[in-house]
Amino acid sequence: MAKKQFAVIGLGRFGSSVAATLAKLGYEVLAVDANEERVQEMADLVTQAVAADTTDEDALKAIGVRNFDVAVVAIGQDIQSSILTTLILKELGVPYIVAKAQNELHGKVLSKIGADKVVYPERDMGLRVAHHLISPNILDHIELTPEYSIVEMQVSSEMAGKTLRELDIRAKFHCNVLAVKREDGQMNITPRADEPLLLTDVLVIVGRNDQLNRLEQAYAKR
Repeated sequence: MAKKQFAVIGLGRFGSSVAATLAKLGYEVLAVDANEERVQEMADLVTQAVAADTTDEDALKAIGVRNFDVAVVAIGQDIQSSILTTLILKELGVPYIVAKAQNELHGKVLSKIGADKVVYPERDMGLRVAHHLISPNILDHIELTPEYSIVEMQVSSEMAGKTLRELDIRAKFHCNVLAVKREDGQMNITPRADEPLLLTDVLVIVGRNDQLNRLEQAYAKR
């Protein structure tokens, strides 16, 4: 199956973080901003970087944004541009739109005009959003060091019914399952290797970022 392609619109700190993380993970990323200087800064980090007015439908058509699977609207302080861009992307038929909101009211408007997911920068780091875009069953991603992270991973349909011994995450991905969180909120920090996992379980896993990325992609929801 072909990897998802992402368009990131708005290259402030948040947008740049999302774009750079996705590109680092090997995904095709189109980075767009009205500011030529920001575009130049991202040019070597992503697949393609373009300067464009994203409130202009013809400009968005010209850069081929409708060919992307996911668009992230990360426009900064200009709420009007954020709303207009989201609206145009929806009309152009982009399958999945993630939009950054400045506040609750802005977020409600974005949802009403078609954003599939609204994120708030003060709550959602670009890194976490990028990992969630790749694998929706990754609920949280905490970077411990530049090399190591902890992820909370929802058990996928492929994992459900299997035991930790059968999945053998440590041998296959060199990552360690620290705990299993149950639906009722209970945290089992000594999970039994022979107990079948439930679809509602959440695995807390630590490992090197490159190995965690392999794990995420192996069990990403299709």
